[in-house]
Amino acid sequence: MRVKSALYLLPFLLLFSSKSTFSQAYRVKTIVIDAGHGGNKPGARGSYSYEKNVALKVALKLGKKFEEDMPDVKILYTRKTDVDVDFYKRAALANDNKADLFISIHCNSMPDNRIVTYTKNKAGKKVAKYSYVKNKTTKGTETFVAGSHRLNEQDVAIRENADIKLEKNYKQNYNGYDPNDPETFIILSLFKNLFRDKSMKLAKLIQDNYTENDNRVNRGVKEQGILILQRCGMPAVLTEIGFISNPAEEEYMNSESGSTEIVNSIFKAVKTYRKETETN
Repeated sequence: MRVKSALYLLPFLLLFSSKSTFSQAYRVKTIVIDAGHGGNKPGARGSYSYEKNVALKVALKLGKKFEEDMPDVKILYTRKTDVDVDFYKRAALANDNKADLFISIHCNSMPDNRIVTYTKNKAGKKVAKYSYVKNKTTKGTETFVAGSHRLNEQDVAIRENADIKLEKNYKQNYNGYDPNDPETFIILSLFKNLFRDKSMKLAKLIQDNYTENDNRVNRGVKEQGILILQRCGMPAVLTEIGFISNPAEEEYMNSESGSTEIVNSIFKAVKTYRKETETN
């Protein structure tokens, strides 16, 4: 484990451990809504749309729903247009404004399936030939909270964290963090239990609503070392609202009816979350 990275995380740990967030009254007064990717970081690509645009549309629609139906809660956005916002700035917005919830909107994607066929060359030697077929069938929703889990199950974390390599001076801003290095997930596991229970509760409510209200395939609630969640000093979730690599789900997420269903499921989850967790 690299000492430099561990020392970098120490101030955050000290800050969070000394912050009696839930020791007295706990109320949800400020929510940060994060539209994933943006600008020169388009995220996953579907047959006709990009993740960054789908996420922004849903994020703005979700924020409007909160502003209209939950006016006592302050809503902040990490972005409201197609711009690039560094990970650390998104988390800083939430931390600096003492947000009570952080909700990040993303679209999922599956890599192409690799097919291997074998032929023989002129010398009679067996030669492998590779071809790729798009995976268009995987579907469903899943919601993530900060955690480490098993290092060989960090595929989503690696994919989502990869954007930091496109940020200017990312090594300086993240103190040598390497999104491809499994060792970083061990370091980030120091954060695992901070706000875990409330993050898990909100994530489960979101997934339950997707399934029960919208009849979506439930891929579950998962813990992974997603950097933006690790840096948030409050309950935080990243919800994958569907597979943009699946044409039917891409159409659903881009449609008015589909995006409205997604927004309503997240909104109802927060409403239930407030009812079950807020104290006077």
